[in-house]
Amino acid sequence: MDPRTQMTCLQAPKPKPDDQGKPKSQARGKILEDKSFTFDNSFWSHNEEDEHYAHQEDVYNALGEEFLDHNFEGYHTCIFAYGQTGAGKSYTMMGTPDKPGLIPRTCEDLFQRIENSPSPDISYNVRVSYFEVYNEHVRDLLVPRTDPPHYLRIRESPSEGPYVKDLTEATAKNYAELMNFMRKGDVSRTTASTKMNDTSSRSHAVFTITLKQIHHDLSTDETTERTARIRLVDLAGSERAKSTEATGARLREGANINKSLTTLGRVIAALADPKKLRGPRKSKEQVPYRDSILTWLLKDSLGGNSKTAMIACIAPADYEETLSTLRYADQAKNIRTRARVNQDQMSAAERDRQIAEMTETIRTLQLSVSQAALNQRATEASDERLEEYQQKVEKMQRLMEENKMVSECKIRQLQTENDALRMHLKLAVESLKNPIPPITFEQRKPSITSLQDEDQALNLDLEDCEGSLLISDVESDMDFWEDDDTITEGVTDQEAQQMQNHMHDLLGDLSVFKRKLATDHQRFRPIEEHATRKRRALGILTSNR
Repeated sequence: MDPRTQMTCLQAPKPKPDDQGKPKSQARGKILEDKSFTFDNSFWSHNEEDEHYAHQEDVYNALGEEFLDHNFEGYHTCIFAYGQTGAGKSYTMMGTPDKPGLIPRTCEDLFQRIENSPSPDISYNVRVSYFEVYNEHVRDLLVPRTDPPHYLRIRESPSEGPYVKDLTEATAKNYAELMNFMRKGDVSRTTASTKMNDTSSRSHAVFTITLKQIHHDLSTDETTERTARIRLVDLAGSERAKSTEATGARLREGANINKSLTTLGRVIAALADPKKLRGPRKSKEQVPYRDSILTWLLKDSLGGNSKTAMIACIAPADYEETLSTLRYADQAKNIRTRARVNQDQMSAAERDRQIAEMTETIRTLQLSVSQAALNQRATEASDERLEEYQQKVEKMQRLMEENKMVSECKIRQLQTENDALRMHLKLAVESLKNPIPPITFEQRKPSITSLQDEDQALNLDLEDCEGSLLISDVESDMDFWEDDDTITEGVTDQEAQQMQNHMHDLLGDLSVFKRKLATDHQRFRPIEEHATRKRRALGILTSNR
């Protein structure tokens, strides 16, 4: 593998006279040749001492980081590992405690981005599900294992496509909770020892993260929602019964694994070159998604609304298996999906209308569920209808919680605006303490009498307006006017009149701020408990020279 040219070269094994383990094709007389393939990325991780050895971090930086960017933009993504058993698929996706793979690195980077989000107006919701496809059955890995095992059924929605009925979808609030769900599923996953792999995965595991971003614009009162699905798939390895020497249950597991992987190869071939496989007159439904549970569930990721990447894991142990994997990967790179941004936008009025409709629907559905519970003659069709109702109820309840998050965001924005207004008001009050020319007691006496009357009226209003308004600095200036020795003579009537006009303008500005704060106080709950109330709102202007 050459990371500069992204080329992978497969060298044919050299024949040995006494070699009993040569490939079947060579035993039939077929000449094995060197093969070369070019991919978007090629990583060599066979020996750490090699020049171009790729660490787990290198794989994530080249692939996982880019796909997480797409998720925050609103696109669905899917990454799945394919290859022979023992080639390193689980190591690439899961990793080890000291060398984490794509899944734990994606989870860590996801919450780091959420915590470092530059916009406080965006709310995030992260949900996770984890299931395995074992012997063409689906089992939830986030619930305790039962004996006999409880398998889930698959349904197909006209809008959402195939989905697993009754699959657990848990909410993760931080990276630690998300990793706990992943470890819980890993412990419950089906593994076994074979001749080729001591910890062989006997099932296909699908780890899905759903990221929802809710942004509310206070200026337009509109809410924008972006939903992205992060699907990370660890496939079981293809294997041959002769190579693994499997019998009994292991043999049956291998047969089902090979069946689903063969169907996956047919789907990849059909999507890569649809005209060649189906002919011009056949419909798109000829892609054999339904021939396997795995391909049916991955239908949207393989050929629909998703940005998808395939990691082909190969090992130098077997020439034919490696060549088969590289050919599948070479076909997969020709597939073109139709990814689109999953975004909804609505105004506050539309959201309120939806919430009202959902509330009424919830009430109706709850009555229907209660009535159906009393009815002992419910058929299978009615049971499915009840399940659909319950899913709608859960979805509507989540939307109501999201609406609550939007309201809290609006309150935080208005609180920030109020804090700014208080700061502006405080600065205006402190501007009253700027030095002005002193005047005689006889010249200022009419103005002082008028201002004191106005201050008393304003004092009563400000006490009812906001207890957190701090203007105590002005009280200290009253001492200046009580000391007649500091009053000097020589100020004209014109200067006194200008000072009085300036005072009236400032009091008018204070009146506007007072009404604004009173209005906000009536609209929302009190932002603070009434602190120590200031009995005197404004003092008489002085010159602190």
